[in-house]
Amino acid sequence: MKHIKNLVLSISLFIPMVLSAQNSAITVSGSIKDNKSQSELAYVSVVLKTETDSAFVSGTITNDEGLFALTGVRPGKYVLEASYVGFKPLKQPLFVGSLSKFLEVAPITLEEDIETLSEVVVTGQQDAVSESLDKKTFAVADNVSQAGGSVLQAMQNLPGVTVQDGKVLLRGNDRVAVLIDGKQTALTGFGSQSGLDNLPASAIEKIEIINNPSSKYDANGNAGIINIIYKKDKQEGFNGKVGLSSGLGALWVKNENLPTIRPQYQATPKINPSLSLNYKKNKVN
Repeated sequence: MKHIKNLVLSISLFIPMVLSAQNSAITVSGSIKDNKSQSELAYVSVVLKTETDSAFVSGTITNDEGLFALTGVRPGKYVLEASYVGFKPLKQPLFVGSLSKFLEVAPITLEEDIETLSEVVVTGQQDAVSESLDKKTFAVADNVSQAGGSVLQAMQNLPGVTVQDGKVLLRGNDRVAVLIDGKQTALTGFGSQSGLDNLPASAIEKIEIINNPSSKYDANGNAGIINIIYKKDKQEGFNGKVGLSSGLGALWVKNENLPTIRPQYQATPKINPSLSLNYKKNKVN
C-alpha cells in the first residue's frame, strides 16, 4: 500500500510539470533606439514572424519610452522585424527557448534613412486675379479657356466689362480708354473697339482695369482705363541671315561718233555676298 501511494504521488507531481512544459508561453521584450542619438523611438512597428514561412505570429508598437513586449510566443525560431518612418527597416533572427517565461532582446538600433536629392525645382504661377490699390490685374496667358478666342472675347469675361456692338463698356459706361501696352492706338479709339476682335488672346499676357485713373491718363477715360499688355518676346541666342547678290554691270556700247572714249564692255558681272549675325542674351542684344 505504501508503494502505491508513493507512485500515485510521484505521478501527480510529474503531470503538472509536463503540462506546464507543453503549454509554456514566452514574453519577448526589448527596446528600440536611434542609431546616432541613442534616443528611444516611440511608435515603432515590431512584428514577429516564423523563420520557415514568414507567417505572422505577433505584433505591437513601442511605447513612449521605446519599449515593446510580445506575449504568448511559443518556443522556436523566428524573425523579428522593426520598421519606422524615416528609418531603414531592420530584420534579425530570434530564437525563443523554453527555459524561461521571459526573454529580453538586446537593444535594437535603427539607422536613419537619408536620401540625397539631385535638385529641387520650385515652380510658381501668377494668380489669375490680383488686386492693388489702384487697379485689378487679370492674367490671360495661363487661361486655357480663352487661349483660342480674341482679345475682345477675353474682355467680355472680365467682371464689370461688357461689349455692345464692338464697343467696350465698363460698369455700363462707354467712356473707357482702352490702351495697348499703356498707349492708345487706332484699334482702341473711342466709339468702337471692334478691331480688338482680330487680335488673338494667346498673344496677351494680362489685362489691367484701372477704375480710378490718375491725372497722367487721358481725361476722356473718366469711366476707367483698360490696359492690354502683350507678351514679351523672350527669344534668345544667335540669329542672322546670309545674302548673295549678283549683277551684269553696264549693258551698252560706245557710240561711233565718240572715238575719244575708252572702250566699254557690254557686261561686267558682279557678285556681292553678305552675312549678318545677331546675339541676344537677357537685355543685351
